[in-house]
Amino acid sequence: MDNYVELQARVNLLEYHQKLLLKLLTAPNLEFYRLVIENGVSEHEVEAFNQLCEHLNKKMEEQKAEGFINFHPLFNEFLYCLPENLNAKEVVHACLKQHLFEPLFKEFTKCL
Repeated sequence: MDNYVELQARVNLLEYHQKLLLKLLTAPNLEFYRLVIENGVSEHEVEAFNQLCEHLNKKMEEQKAEGFINFHPLFNEFLYCLPENLNAKEVVHACLKQHLFEPLFKEFTKCL
């Protein structure tokens, strides 16, 4: 039974990466997707990453409205929740190239 569950998880991962590869064929600048595939990140991990970024982006906007100019605590939260097989610097640059959460990642470049 364990082998079946493990095999099914691997098939799901391959199917997800195949979908991303098809997107990369038509738009090679999708750097974050390339990182996802290269590092074996699952669809669930990407969904959690997107939720994290939405949360941090909203939090950053609230903090900016309150006059904050230092976002290192948000960056630390990002680092803590980032899938361990991803490099933060690569993720920040890839997301900017792919235009994902641009305001957030522009601030995070200052923290690198």
